[in-house]
Amino acid sequence: MAIREVVIYPDEILRRENKTITVFDDKLKELSKDMFDTMYKNDGIGLAGPQIGVNEKIVVIDLPEEDGSQGNNQVVLINPEIKKLEGDLIESEEGCLSVPGYNDKVQRYERCTVEYQDLEGNKQIFDNVDGLLAICLQHEIDHLHGKVFVDKLSRLKRERVHKKYAKYVKDLKAQKEGQ
Repeated sequence: MAIREVVIYPDEILRRENKTITVFDDKLKELSKDMFDTMYKNDGIGLAGPQIGVNEKIVVIDLPEEDGSQGNNQVVLINPEIKKLEGDLIESEEGCLSVPGYNDKVQRYERCTVEYQDLEGNKQIFDNVDGLLAICLQHEIDHLHGKVFVDKLSRLKRERVHKKYAKYVKDLKAQKEGQ
């Protein structure tokens, strides 16, 4: 297992459409393990392929237990597709590993149905799920279509976040080059 570097907004890799996965092998299983390790290292509950520079349709999610522990609710979604969005738009506080240290309120549907494949290539479905899982599914699947949660903010907030993180990435790059 390896911890991968998280791609930081506004990197263009986060804007790309991602490829459908057709090979279900040990390499894919290893990628999913790396994604969980990376997600845990960065205190996340979900991570999509493009967030570690892999433009493929893979998402990992692990919702924490009531005591905050993780590891018991791991789900790997290959080629996930939202089939249905239902209910009201609800406001949720979201953050993103690709936008570190920034949280804001966005609107998501309260329920969704998602079809996906597991690591063996078998079809699976999350039917009419709600709560944190529904929000997390919508957030991570957006990544597979080149969308980041800040896209849901007002234009003014989006511009501020874009400027802040463009500077953050520039400073991070200069710091790495200076080492």
